[in-house]
Amino acid sequence: CPSPAQLRPANGTRLCALLYADDSPYYDRCCAGAELQVLPGTDMPYMPRGWAGRTSSLVVGTRCELTAWSRRAKEGNMHHFSA
Repeated sequence: CPSPAQLRPANGTRLCALLYADDSPYYDRCCAGAELQVLPGTDMPYMPRGWAGRTSSLVVGTRCELTAWSRRAKEGNMHHFSA
């Protein structure tokens, strides 16, 4: 997985978080598969099509916090992730 400070795509834009679809119990195989990039200031009350319940790994950038809810539309249990 990239380190929190390495969350910059090819165009150099800063990312707040990077979510991955595939995971593995072996660290060198984590953070694989499809990626969902979360830019700073993004507010997503609903996951994009095909991503609900699919995220298995994530990396949160420095000076960012990712808040996730257990149900759609920001309902249910809330959890905060940070670098």
